[in-house]
Amino acid sequence: MAEPWWRTGPQDVHRLEDRISSLYAERCHIDRDDNAIVLVNKARTVHVPAAWLAVLLVGPGSRITHPAVTLLADSGTAVCWVGEQGVRLYATGTSTARGSRLQLRQAWLVTRPKERVAVARRMYEMRFPGEDTTGLTLQQLRGREGTRIRRLYAKHSARTGVPWSKRDYKPGDAFAAGDDVNRLLSAANSALYGISHAAITGLGASPALGFVHTGNSLSFVLDIADLYKAEYTIPLAFDLAAKGLTSERDARTALRDAVVERKLLPRIVADIKQLLLPDATALVDEDLGALWDDGDTTVSSGRNWSATDHLDIIPEPAQPDGCANGEAAP
Repeated sequence: MAEPWWRTGPQDVHRLEDRISSLYAERCHIDRDDNAIVLVNKARTVHVPAAWLAVLLVGPGSRITHPAVTLLADSGTAVCWVGEQGVRLYATGTSTARGSRLQLRQAWLVTRPKERVAVARRMYEMRFPGEDTTGLTLQQLRGREGTRIRRLYAKHSARTGVPWSKRDYKPGDAFAAGDDVNRLLSAANSALYGISHAAITGLGASPALGFVHTGNSLSFVLDIADLYKAEYTIPLAFDLAAKGLTSERDARTALRDAVVERKLLPRIVADIKQLLLPDATALVDEDLGALWDDGDTTVSSGRNWSATDHLDIIPEPAQPDGCANGEAAP
């Protein structure tokens, strides 16, 4: 087995929970200058220390150089190529994770119905503290969630004086439908998805293995983002609409500021660990570089396992009478 391609380990980069949550860039040239990412457009040039970013969201009209991507990879900064206004996620780059322990644990939980429901219950308890979810099925959890969210929309509508009828969302084009509040919700939620995605991949979990959502390459991202919408994106959308701030940029920057001010990123990291490893004192993220053996055991990689003391000798097949080795039979 070859040596890992990366040049840095988790001990060489800033902890994910200490980083700036996200940076969205569109219609610009992205390059590298020493240990900083440089964003260049016709108006100005901005230098950003790569190691302090959790995720760089690269929007339409942008170009990024190979040295810039190399620096982001070495810094453990997730790179997401997103659509117009950050609505869709098309591709992602590397993260700080070097081991697979958390992803293996996540796969174990999500493929066992009893454990999967238990994680879904813990997610609901995180969203709505004080709710007793003991014995509730997934159908009952969804029903309670829907009721709580409807009440939450009505509460913030009354608080801000912003009219509200229903959540109006058009898949694939979140800004084509709905009023100002709906469009602000879509914009803020898409930014929250990017931040959640950075935390998930940064820890080494799988974005695809969701517990409530399923069938999507970002199912776990949707699960994690849902934990914070009631506290962050829903009130934020109503507040911005009440102030007449209705652009996508208003929602994205307001959420970014709230995430930094209220230290959401460390909370997301802690919540993911609590969901997947509730009894673990620490997450050891190390690249074991092992080979799977029978059962749950592993053997070391980086060595030649064809040594005679580990190799079953297979005898040469018998040759037909009168034939030399390598000659065809008559």
